[in-house]
Amino acid sequence: MDKLRLAAALMVSGTLLTACVPAPLAFDPAQMPVANDLGARNAGTEWWYVSGVLPEAGLAFHWAQFKVNYRGVLYHASHVAITDLRNDKLYFVENGNQTATFGFPPLRVSQGDWKLAQQAGDDAPFGLSAGPLNLTLTPTRNPVVHPPGYSGTAETGRMYYQSVTRLDVDGTVQVGEETRQARGQVWLDHQWGDQQPGAAARWDWFGLHLSDGSDLMLYRVRNARNEVVQVTGSHVSPEGVARQVRNLTMTPGRVWTSPSGREYTLGWTVSGENLALELGSLRDDQELLSKTTSVAYWEGPVSGAGTMNGQVITASGMGEFVGGALTRAEGGLLSVPAR
Repeated sequence: MDKLRLAAALMVSGTLLTACVPAPLAFDPAQMPVANDLGARNAGTEWWYVSGVLPEAGLAFHWAQFKVNYRGVLYHASHVAITDLRNDKLYFVENGNQTATFGFPPLRVSQGDWKLAQQAGDDAPFGLSAGPLNLTLTPTRNPVVHPPGYSGTAETGRMYYQSVTRLDVDGTVQVGEETRQARGQVWLDHQWGDQQPGAAARWDWFGLHLSDGSDLMLYRVRNARNEVVQVTGSHVSPEGVARQVRNLTMTPGRVWTSPSGREYTLGWTVSGENLALELGSLRDDQELLSKTTSVAYWEGPVSGAGTMNGQVITASGMGEFVGGALTRAEGGLLSVPAR
């Protein structure tokens, strides 16, 4: 199966297909993204994420919109996952059979009645309405491009990478039969390129808010043989300047085995220039088995403590660890041997 067929197979299960669009452009590592242009691209794979931990509400959440262009045919899917930290529960909802639309400027991303839409202006609030989420997200940082501008390698595929690393949240989240007021800060990601999530590429990612007012992104990319091919990270200062973390290492620690039999590293030791950090999950059982993308991944709240520039810091945010493609027995499309 060639790269684009495989990318399509990862996204087609239960999703809506739209034909007659241009074939995706080839990835060009010399072409760097513009930080404040969050609009859709003509790429093989693209996604927008909003995720974060809201301690006052006792919850964490993750929303994602995915888009794959396979030779001029588009596939769309969107996810919402809610972690109820008060009652130790996880809720996961997928949206894969409604029309998706995209616009910029300002940013408008929607699938059916799930949508992320920004008011006019680079620093204007976003509205996120998706299933149990009804939120206003107000940026407190400007968008940044994470050095070196993309994640991945030529072998795994590469994804341009930009973020708004801090947005204030106001609104409500429906948790089972309960409606909770949402207050706190979250993280918005936008990536696009030619990567094959769950198959040619797996990763271990963190988006963290630090107690000194800065933000930290960590990314460890693995190939289909589970070999680490890239470790990269960026530190975003309180002033909104993104700089690469030099001499970065992400050392795996505690491993958790999910009900599906996949292993996820949930304890980490991170070190780099002027950085030392221990990270761990707030809740282990966070595996999402996505039938609309045929990908198994762990997404959930994490915390940690350590030092930055010689000062003691704490960290709070989200982690994402990709465990691979779903088997046919799990509802996936790929011919992966059952576990």
